[in-house]
Amino acid sequence: MTDYSEEQRNELEALESIYPDSFTVLSEKPTTFTITVTSEAGENDENVQTTLKFTYREKYPDETPLYEIVSQENLEDNDVTGIINLLEQQAEENLGMVMIFTLVSAVQEKLNEIVDQIKTRREEEKKQKEREAEEEEKQRFHGTPVTIENFLNWKAKFDAELLEIKRKKMKEEEQAGKNKLSGKQLFEMDHNLDTSDIQFLEEAGNSVEVDESLFQEMDDLELEDEEDDPDYNPVNLDSD
Repeated sequence: MTDYSEEQRNELEALESIYPDSFTVLSEKPTTFTITVTSEAGENDENVQTTLKFTYREKYPDETPLYEIVSQENLEDNDVTGIINLLEQQAEENLGMVMIFTLVSAVQEKLNEIVDQIKTRREEEKKQKEREAEEEEKQRFHGTPVTIENFLNWKAKFDAELLEIKRKKMKEEEQAGKNKLSGKQLFEMDHNLDTSDIQFLEEAGNSVEVDESLFQEMDDLELEDEEDDPDYNPVNLDSD
């Protein structure tokens, strides 16, 4: 007859020595304990972690233990589902043997794979961003390739904009021409304009002062008579 209690007790002692920092007994009846499993450090010391909770059934190891994930770090939902499926598979394959170490080791390998997948995914994302940045730089350097279709579209848009500018300018010039008055219109609007100069002179009267020093007597001007010129010859003038 199999002594299940003895087998369970011996396994607990072995697990406690193998996982001294991550093994915790929660209860003795039923025997329940947790083991925290952490992956190897990945890039930038990143890792993933999960805490597994096990409960012995009465006839364990001839019955599979109960198991669940009570906490996790940096795992996606599909990762958690994958770990549960892995535990189920390993438990069925090792039925009849103490199996907690085997289950924990399988989860440890799974976490290491997840870290590698995270590293690969991030490298792909980095390469994708680099490719997108390179493509964007090429587009900026080369511009958009000119085709007949996009040239005609640009030409139609350019002509429409130019036509609109001309229309606005013509409208502004037309409006300015309407607002500008002719001399006749100014006199018709203000009859004082035709007498303004006369009125100014009458109002000035004798108050207008002239600086006589600005003028000289005609006698003081040194004007030469053509006849006093020794080179003067009236015959030459006639010949011209």
